[in-house]
Amino acid sequence: MSLTTAQDHPAAGQLPTTYRAAVVHGFTEPLSVEHVAPRRLEPGQVRVKLEACGLCHTDIHAAHGDWPVRPRPPFIPGHEGIGIVAELGPGVTEVSVGERVAMPWLGYACGTCDFCVSGRETLCESQQNMGYTIDGGFAEYAVAHARYVVPVPDGLNPIDAAPLTCAGVTAYKAVRVAGTRPSDLVAVFGIGGLGHLAVQYALIAGAGVVAVDLIDEKLQLARLLGAEHAVNAAHEDPVTAIQRLGGADQAIVLAVAPQAFEQAFRSLKRGGTLVCVGLPAENEMRLPIFETVLGAITVVGSIVGTRADLREVFELHRAGRTRVTSECVPLSEVNEAIAEVEAGRVQARVVLVP
Repeated sequence: MSLTTAQDHPAAGQLPTTYRAAVVHGFTEPLSVEHVAPRRLEPGQVRVKLEACGLCHTDIHAAHGDWPVRPRPPFIPGHEGIGIVAELGPGVTEVSVGERVAMPWLGYACGTCDFCVSGRETLCESQQNMGYTIDGGFAEYAVAHARYVVPVPDGLNPIDAAPLTCAGVTAYKAVRVAGTRPSDLVAVFGIGGLGHLAVQYALIAGAGVVAVDLIDEKLQLARLLGAEHAVNAAHEDPVTAIQRLGGADQAIVLAVAPQAFEQAFRSLKRGGTLVCVGLPAENEMRLPIFETVLGAITVVGSIVGTRADLREVFELHRAGRTRVTSECVPLSEVNEAIAEVEAGRVQARVVLVP
């Protein structure tokens, strides 16, 4: 896709009577790429013409109904959507027609609860999520709440901006939650869409990085991005390898297997921090109480970042501090893309383009 500016796109008034979307009708069925009718905008909403949308593992979990709280079919996944505002609902003043915006996981929050007013909006208990409880970006158009879209800086390629909208901001938040400092050793478990960005944010924080994965090509990518050490957990015990380096100050787990969380815990030095980010369908890990207490280990969960975090992620990328590795796939091939991700054959991120 060639880089264009928001001003290069046509304004509203050219909306189709139907548009294509990848719809989940059942958790055991492939997504159906079909034509759907646009719905009327409510106050505070905008209609966005999609340019790109990243394929996150969360979208796959949503489509399969893997998690305890399931979305309700039919629905459209996708929470890494980038596009141009094509239509404004009543009362919208936050954005303008023709502006490029991101539609992140946090699609709506109440704005008045203790979490929202203290800057922790991603913990709002009234939140709605793009691609889960709000139809998302696996489509030619999507409807979003104007207050919760995030402007994309000029000059940022939408193909890069899409993965940054979730993979980037989630990895960035995890490094911040970890409290990473210069001279720390950070172990990143799972070098994929999130992991290859977590490596870069840890390096920006001044840390050394150990990359852990099961696939050599992903470890080669981590090395290329600046990781000092790489461990293939299919051939070598990552706990032994990391402890041989003195142990990790922080271990950030982006993998989706409980075993990775348990290995990451055991790879920590005394006083270390385990940051849980990945969401395995199995939903359980074993945590030894004795070692946690005597080692003064911190175990913390890190959820996707806020709108402010995403603005910072975009600015870091615009400044040339990060690199996004992705491959573009037509929206019509969404089921094939999901199969490739599940098989581990995607180096980092798939970006769907309508």
